[in-house]
Amino acid sequence: MAIKYWEFEDAPFKEKVKNPKIAEIARIFFDNETEAYRFATLMSLAKKGGLRLKDVPESIPVATAKRYLDYAVQIGLLKHENSVYEITDRYTKPLRNIAAYIKAWMDSDSQEDISIEFANAKQERQEKRGGRASGTNTDTGPAGIS
Repeated sequence: MAIKYWEFEDAPFKEKVKNPKIAEIARIFFDNETEAYRFATLMSLAKKGGLRLKDVPESIPVATAKRYLDYAVQIGLLKHENSVYEITDRYTKPLRNIAAYIKAWMDSDSQEDISIEFANAKQERQEKRGGRASGTNTDTGPAGIS
């Protein structure tokens, strides 16, 4: 996710919210321009009264459209009922709750044992899996110059 926090601070947000665009929302979720375009296209079609997979434009493959639409359902922007993808508002309240939880964590003084919380995580450094062997640097510099 590419949330640029300064764009959503008070002053810039007040200007942006006057003219909201799906392109801005799509850029939050996708860094790739093509992915953001496809997501924005599908979201705008769903906003117009629901979208069925058979109504997806020919420029977007149906399997790709299903993947993007299911992602939108997963993050709470759409709902999928009776084979129709429709706009829903399951996003704003949980996001506010996440922000409140993060703020509460920042304000708390409790000590946490991270290694217990993530007991299954690999905590040691990974072994080298490829590339040059360490200690045997035979590089003579740029373009073979010694």
